[in-house]
Amino acid sequence: MKISHEKPLIVLAGPTASGKTSLAIRLAEEFGGEIVSCDSVAVYRGMEIGTAKPSIEERAMVPHHLIDVAWPDEQVTAGDYSRLAREALAGISGRERLPIVAGGTGLYLRALIEGLFPAPAARPELRERLRKRAEKRGPEHLHRVLTRLDRAAAQAIHANDVPKVIRAIEVSLTSEDAKRSPMTEQWQKGRDRLEGYRILRLGLNPERARLYERINQRAAAMFDRGLVEETARLIERYGRECRALLSLGYAQAAAMLADALTREEAVAAAQQGHRNYAKRQMTWFRREPEMHWLNGLGSDDGVVDEAMRLVAAFIKG
Repeated sequence: MKISHEKPLIVLAGPTASGKTSLAIRLAEEFGGEIVSCDSVAVYRGMEIGTAKPSIEERAMVPHHLIDVAWPDEQVTAGDYSRLAREALAGISGRERLPIVAGGTGLYLRALIEGLFPAPAARPELRERLRKRAEKRGPEHLHRVLTRLDRAAAQAIHANDVPKVIRAIEVSLTSEDAKRSPMTEQWQKGRDRLEGYRILRLGLNPERARLYERINQRAAAMFDRGLVEETARLIERYGRECRALLSLGYAQAAAMLADALTREEAVAAAQQGHRNYAKRQMTWFRREPEMHWLNGLGSDDGVVDEAMRLVAAFIKG
């Protein structure tokens, strides 16, 4: 029998509010693991309430990586994340601990595992035209343009994240081929795949009504806990145009501060935005290969038991 020298790696994915943090911590405690966050907003310092990061107490229970690694006015690309996460994985495995990548940012996860394609050079004039179009006609218009060019990328990128939408459009329109090539198709060309690991992919698949109820409760709780005040402090330090503040929750809180929305409208808009995001996340993750779906929330006893069984069998090989 051929002996594999690849190191085990657990990937836990799922939509927002599905209980990834609690399940990841349970698995890390049971199997001697450390958690690598896969969240494009949790990387930023000072953004606590609107990101639903693991609490300080949770981070004290189990080592966490890739949380609070940049300031909100610093851009963390998928390539940056892949590099930092691979360094974290190497360190965890080197300590003979079990790395557990947990999060819901599909682009980051794909960059980590499958690597990045050789991106075409930036076209500042195209970016400027697209930015002006977004200012004039709104981010949703630009997102619809991306949907026509690359539906898979549009499902993974929120409409409010205008810089990412612009870059995806730019890549799709600027390929080496004579014909336009969607960004997600270009991912298949010349990527630097993660090597040295065998991967168990676990996906949380809660019933939609339960998930939406949790999303609604969590979004409302963020406002109760001081999201608007946190957003005001961030705007004062980094300005309203700070890219990180376009994230769900923060964007609605900023609109409330600008008197564009009432508190009730801001909460409802954040709830709707998170529900839409959860739907796009599930569409994205259902395309991931070899995903073991866990039907429930990460805190459900049955889900925890099944995840424990799968990880135990996987580690034994």
